[in-house]
Amino acid sequence: MSRRDAIRLGLLGSVGAMLGGPLLSRAFAGPAAPAAAALPALAPKPGPRAKSVIQIWLWGGPCHLDTFDPKPDAPADYTGPFRSALATNVDGIRINELMPELAKQADKYALIRSMSHGVFAHETAAYTVQTGRASGGRDVFPGVGAVVSLFKGYDAGYKGLLPPYIVLTELQGRFSEAGFLGARYKPFATGGDPAASRFLVEGVVAQGVTDEHQRARRELLHKLNTLERASRSGDPRLAALAQCETDAYEMILGDAGKVFDLAQESDKLRDQYGRNTFGQSCLMARRLVERGVPYVTINYKGWDTHKQHFPIMRRKLPELDKGLATLLADLAQRGLLDSTIVWTGGEFGRTPKVMWEAPWNGGRGHYGTVFSTLVAGGGFKGGRVLGASDARGETVADHPVHPSELIGSVYELLGIDGDARLPHPEGTDVRAMPTTADGSRPVSRLAELM
Repeated sequence: MSRRDAIRLGLLGSVGAMLGGPLLSRAFAGPAAPAAAALPALAPKPGPRAKSVIQIWLWGGPCHLDTFDPKPDAPADYTGPFRSALATNVDGIRINELMPELAKQADKYALIRSMSHGVFAHETAAYTVQTGRASGGRDVFPGVGAVVSLFKGYDAGYKGLLPPYIVLTELQGRFSEAGFLGARYKPFATGGDPAASRFLVEGVVAQGVTDEHQRARRELLHKLNTLERASRSGDPRLAALAQCETDAYEMILGDAGKVFDLAQESDKLRDQYGRNTFGQSCLMARRLVERGVPYVTINYKGWDTHKQHFPIMRRKLPELDKGLATLLADLAQRGLLDSTIVWTGGEFGRTPKVMWEAPWNGGRGHYGTVFSTLVAGGGFKGGRVLGASDARGETVADHPVHPSELIGSVYELLGIDGDARLPHPEGTDVRAMPTTADGSRPVSRLAELM
């Protein structure tokens, strides 16, 4: 091997590392699914109201009583130290006392207080909430983000260099992935920490590699002329790789890459979001949907509070309050809330009765019987409450809502046809829209909130 070829391969390896995420998979994950291409034009009535989704995933399962469905009149074994509820700017809606900023924004969001699926294990509950389907079948269904990537991403004419489905910052597990749709529709996880002095995005911002170094590397590649010459061979895969090289450097050095530079935002706004990973992730999500990214998930961990529940809530609720409230206000101020769905919740709730006994010492367990979810924007009406739990938050008292109904509502607001099918590797007829238990028809939508 010549020295020139060794240099060339080393540089291409570096580019390959940069491309190892979304751009390379876009080029080499195979063609768009033919079943998706054959679908009839998406023509909901009225037209799509939402363009993007920001899903705030409270991984671990937040307690409904300690967030969006407070029960101040319940016994202390249920409320713990949270013995009061905070009035909001909408009459009759009250939330946890540690969320004063969200209390000022209640006219922008709706609360669903009767979510239920009866599943008490993390992965199976998360799968149900993310797909709208029961676990245990032979198929692994795609999560909502992957379905949106199919219908609103590259196959649907999305032209952005930024991937159509982005997770801040770590993947949640298989239920957030593409299932039988395949790698083309998987999310791109940024890695890194947006609250750090430099947000080191996987494959885009490299630790210890300056922009000047990247530019020099690009110039050397051009001088070696490797991919350009190869792309003239007529091999479409080499041409695709050459285009990926161009796109990768645009992601790193061009305007597309600048979206990850939070230093472009004012210190005042960054402070309002909160100088922590969650708050800065909310700001990052706003920047991504502003650039047209269809689906962004913020994976906000730490809600699995079997022990020390209340000390943890005193740390996390102010973060959630500040980050989410500022996101809603910022989206509204920029004219983006009407076209952006914000969906906040976890895989289930937590036991209404506090587990004071050892070894839990004030913890709450998993609870899939009833829990709460917040939705805002993109066609969801603010200042509303749908459903109710009973006086102690133990059961659904009114209007049970299954996750599939929420997912169906999100799809409808995005303009995904209720009759659209998902391409299945075995040719099975599978609706994109979650269906009733017998599979005969799509689930009902949450018309009260739309």
